[in-house]
Amino acid sequence: MGFADKEFWDCMRLYLSIHVDHEGGNVSAHTTTLVGSALSDPYLSFSAGLNGLAGPLHGLANQEVLGFLFEMQRKCKEAGVDMKDKAALKKSLDKFTWDLLNSKRVVPGYGHAALRKTDPRYSCQRDFCARNFPDDELFILVDTIYEIMPDILTKHGKTKNPFPNVDAHSGVLLQHYGMKEQNFYTVLFGVSRQLGVLPGLVWDRIQGRPIERPKSITSEALFKKFNIE
Repeated sequence: MGFADKEFWDCMRLYLSIHVDHEGGNVSAHTTTLVGSALSDPYLSFSAGLNGLAGPLHGLANQEVLGFLFEMQRKCKEAGVDMKDKAALKKSLDKFTWDLLNSKRVVPGYGHAALRKTDPRYSCQRDFCARNFPDDELFILVDTIYEIMPDILTKHGKTKNPFPNVDAHSGVLLQHYGMKEQNFYTVLFGVSRQLGVLPGLVWDRIQGRPIERPKSITSEALFKKFNIE
């Protein structure tokens, strides 16, 4: 029913496109491939992949980010910060971020296992928001964080990639269009991910790829590798 709105339709085209797959190097895509390699049918294979997608370090990451954003938003308002005053907002977010890092917590949505620059999928979402709802308070917050966070994390020195990934922005899109039920976000992610992994499963069958087996190693080999007598 939401697709009746043209702008939301465009949002979903963007959202579903950028969440399709990234070459099988993630939990849900690889799990689908793994289970499918046993000749399980596509439904069972993708169901297994969705179980991995539902983990907080994978498909639920955008919900972790929203929790962080709402926390920052609440702290700024409690401090009396005008959310449209960029200078005051940056100053407060800088303090709250260092408080967070010094308490041994991490900033969700920043860092990536492979990328060492801003995730292009993040940039796509940022551009969409800037065009369609630049005055949205949550977008202003996430965009201001983007302006200051790389420098903070670089100074902190414990993050290989101080730039945002796709999860740092996706929840903002859905929140703006009224999709507040965060437990539904994994469903949207899954609808998108199937467009990538299931055609891959078909290709695996066409090529007759063998069942996947984890590589095993003996204690003797480990002792030899690490020069343990």
